[in-house]
Amino acid sequence: MSKVPPNIQPPTPEEIRELAAEHYMDLTDEEVQDFEELIAATLAGYERLDELSVTDPALEYTNRDPGYKPDIEEDPLNAFVRKCEVKGAESGPLAEYDVGLKDNISLAGVEMTCGSKLFEGYVPETDATVVTRLLDAGATITGKLNMEDMAFSGSGELSATGPVRNPHDPDYIAGGSSSGSIAAVVNEDVDVAMGGDQGGSVRIPAAWSGGVGHKPTHSLVPYTGIAGLGRSFDHTGPMTRSVSDCARVLEVIAGKDPGDPRQGNVPTDNYTDALDGSAADITVGVVEEGFGHDQSEPGVDSTVRNALASFEAAGADVQEVSIPMHLDGLPIWNAIATEGTMATVEAEGVGYNANGHYDTQFMEAFARARRSRADDYLTTVKLTLITGQYLSDTYNSHYYAKAQNLSQELASRYDSALADVDVLAMPTTPQTAHEYRSDLSRMEVVDRALNMLPNTAPFDVTGHPALSVPAGTSNGLPVGLMFVGDQFDDATVLQAGHAFEQSVEPNGL
Repeated sequence: MSKVPPNIQPPTPEEIRELAAEHYMDLTDEEVQDFEELIAATLAGYERLDELSVTDPALEYTNRDPGYKPDIEEDPLNAFVRKCEVKGAESGPLAEYDVGLKDNISLAGVEMTCGSKLFEGYVPETDATVVTRLLDAGATITGKLNMEDMAFSGSGELSATGPVRNPHDPDYIAGGSSSGSIAAVVNEDVDVAMGGDQGGSVRIPAAWSGGVGHKPTHSLVPYTGIAGLGRSFDHTGPMTRSVSDCARVLEVIAGKDPGDPRQGNVPTDNYTDALDGSAADITVGVVEEGFGHDQSEPGVDSTVRNALASFEAAGADVQEVSIPMHLDGLPIWNAIATEGTMATVEAEGVGYNANGHYDTQFMEAFARARRSRADDYLTTVKLTLITGQYLSDTYNSHYYAKAQNLSQELASRYDSALADVDVLAMPTTPQTAHEYRSDLSRMEVVDRALNMLPNTAPFDVTGHPALSVPAGTSNGLPVGLMFVGDQFDDATVLQAGHAFEQSVEPNGL
């Protein structure tokens, strides 16, 4: 039998039969015997792979304080997983900015938990691309910020370390999954933060907590070095207290990265320069179908409409538009996210069949965690994996594939509406923040994790840039207004948000 390197063991005949059965094959004894030899010969060639090494990007900023977990007195909102300090360049557009990172973003030498028990103690050896760019721009990374367990919730109450409190009112939760990012920003513990957005997870907490959150055009900002759910809908973006800071951060982090397989041609812009102008320069299409959802609170809808009326009074051209397919956006997203997340988990959290950088350290940690601690998955993750596997096995991924095709049709409907206006507008979420409760049933947990998505999730699968800005309050709680623009025209979205911010004084904020 051919030589096999000691750390790659060939399968036994019994294992060969079991592996074949997973692919619906029933092998003969002769086939098993032949495949045993052939597989061993194939694996022998892997010995050379063990002898070769991959050169990881060098860490330029090596003075790294791995930090500590702050106690409740220091961190009453539970916004931080760790407080740390990694200083970047001495000068740059983010010099003197303290920056926090959602805790699925790799920062070498500092623990990354993804908000979950499964990854406690995991310490990355490399930086995410956005981290390198932030440090090169002069930023100081001062915290890894709390998040929903493995990012699969929008509420802000499902981190392994407990709920993240809303900085506007701690009797409520911050919104997720980038819960700690917005809490730390609005509470002024950091100047800006990076969040992640697969179903609205930058924009939801921004809306609920009275901050600003920008989901860039899909692929505009590299996702390399960030734990994701699905390459077709993974996004990372800035969370701030002002649109101008969003633009400043985006200008630093946007652009091509050969390590990110999500990217093709990535046109960028001078986003800070785009903020020049006034309300009179903006034409807004108010999407009729963005209001009046089953989950909608009348106070949220009226607050957004009043804010848009004030924007119109300040000079903006505000008109109604109808996009009936917007109401299909959530089921389209759901079909993509359910099977897409299941496939990502099965592929050890990283995936296959794409050029770019593969984080082998994270893959190994993810593989160990899911094999030994799957019972610790969040309820929404368990539900997603079971449902996704069922749909894949029973319906041959038909609905995933159809939803991907439908997402292109949905994108074209938004594009058609955007041909006549600069931006689309609607409430970011249909309701205000959930009140904190400690007595939730499993069914309530799932409902509260996902019931705020109908306006945000569609733009994760179409890829359009979307910005949430504070629009006022309803019953004393923040309400977000979302502007959406053409793909890779993030500059116009930010221009609209900045003009709104400068010309309208939202009630209650």
